[in-house]
Amino acid sequence: MGEQPIFSTRAHVFQIDPSTKKNWIPTCKHAVTVSYFFDSTRNVYRIISLDGSKALINSTISPNMTFTKTSHKFGQWADSRANTVYGLGFSSEGQLVKFAEKFAEFKEAARLAKEKSQEKTELSTTPSQESAPCVPGPLSPLTPETVNGTEDERLMPDTTQNTAVQLETSLEVFPHSICTVSQHWEVERAALKGNNAKLTAALLESTANVKQWKQQLAAYQEEAERLHKRVTELECASSQTSSITMQRTELSWTIEELEGMLNAKEDELQQLKNKIQNASHLQIQRDTVSEKLQETEFRNQELEEQVHKLQQRLKSDQLQQDAFRKSLHSLLQELNGKILELTVLRDSLAKLIEVSL
Repeated sequence: MGEQPIFSTRAHVFQIDPSTKKNWIPTCKHAVTVSYFFDSTRNVYRIISLDGSKALINSTISPNMTFTKTSHKFGQWADSRANTVYGLGFSSEGQLVKFAEKFAEFKEAARLAKEKSQEKTELSTTPSQESAPCVPGPLSPLTPETVNGTEDERLMPDTTQNTAVQLETSLEVFPHSICTVSQHWEVERAALKGNNAKLTAALLESTANVKQWKQQLAAYQEEAERLHKRVTELECASSQTSSITMQRTELSWTIEELEGMLNAKEDELQQLKNKIQNASHLQIQRDTVSEKLQETEFRNQELEEQVHKLQQRLKSDQLQQDAFRKSLHSLLQELNGKILELTVLRDSLAKLIEVSL
């Protein structure tokens, strides 16, 4: 049967910097398929990831390996054969948990397979025929020999992990994956909450985007049909090498991603239609508020004119009161003078009366 994939997922692949042993180096700019392979002829489990024809991961699982979850979306393990530490960044915590469970499961299966292989070796060999295990070199490019194993690797048991690599697995370094989709919608939602002056421009832009996304949907559908045809052609091929199997898995993931993008675009179209309807209601409300505002401004102008007239009238009344007070004051002074004259006249009359008596 050869080597077949038994579990696949999508993740961003990283390798530890060989010079610093602290920083992560991304091996590709996008998420790729990471698969567990099982070789039934050798009872060997391997983790393989390809980016086109480039091998990003080619790691044989041994009983001494440990997969460490350093965050809720990132995990790592050390491979002494490749003399490196691999890191995987997942899009969700569930994918990380599933990958870790499969790692533990296949690690235990590799341990049992190794014990059975050692028992068979002890029964079929004598002490004089035993030889020391051979340690392979660094990670080599993915070829049919590296995928299915060479003839020497089939006769040799797996080597144990180097204890010095255990320090590397404790590195708590987190990859910085960029997620811009949620930020884009946050900015767009904030823009929709802008002032009413930008509403008409936003509606025109949304209409233009609808036409553009319809064209993109048609292009994605053509791409999906082309990929389906490509998958059919690959399935008709008689080759069962790991590279062809990985390409088929990669194409299946790509088709699923395109279908997801199509569904997302359809949801976006529906949301834009709803936004256009809501925008129409907002336009009507804005017109109503504008009319009320104009009426209020006209009423304010009338009230201001009335206040101005009242202020002028009040000023005129104050001037009249001041003139009345002045005239009253002059009358009082004049009255006092007359009273004084009458008093003098009374005194004169009194004196004349006294003299006449």
